[in-house]
Amino acid sequence: MVIIADSSGLISLAICDCLFLLEKLFNEVKVPKAVFDEVVIEGKTQSEILEKFLKDKIIEIDSTKFVIDAGNLGKGEIEAMALYKKLSSDFLLIDDLRARKIAELNEINIIGSLGVLLLGKKKGFIPKIKPIIQKIKKSDLYISEKLLDLTIKYAGE
Repeated sequence: MVIIADSSGLISLAICDCLFLLEKLFNEVKVPKAVFDEVVIEGKTQSEILEKFLKDKIIEIDSTKFVIDAGNLGKGEIEAMALYKKLSSDFLLIDDLRARKIAELNEINIIGSLGVLLLGKKKGFIPKIKPIIQKIKKSDLYISEKLLDLTIKYAGE
């Protein structure tokens, strides 16, 4: 299985030290160059960790060859969706709600960082989700409290 990652999901998983789940759960992890450029900006949250993780996962993509209803999305989100289409990928990792809606309109199978955590627990790669969610809650990252609590509930914790 191939997963294409957008910056929002990558940053979330990096914050909670769970980037390794992507390589455990999927055969290939790929990112478009625009996403790589977004997450490795010096001083940005988790930039050094993400640069190391993504260095061999970058693919150049010409997003103009794919018809996507952009809906005022950023370059990284558009390229991630175009790369998903080009590679006939299995999932697009994306957390941004607006971008998720556009992806769904373009018949893209999406998974968020919390979905990756749930799948990781289900497959036995992480024992508990609650301590991981606590890391997210303590970070500057915004994911609604309701959604975080729901994830813990779905995990049976």
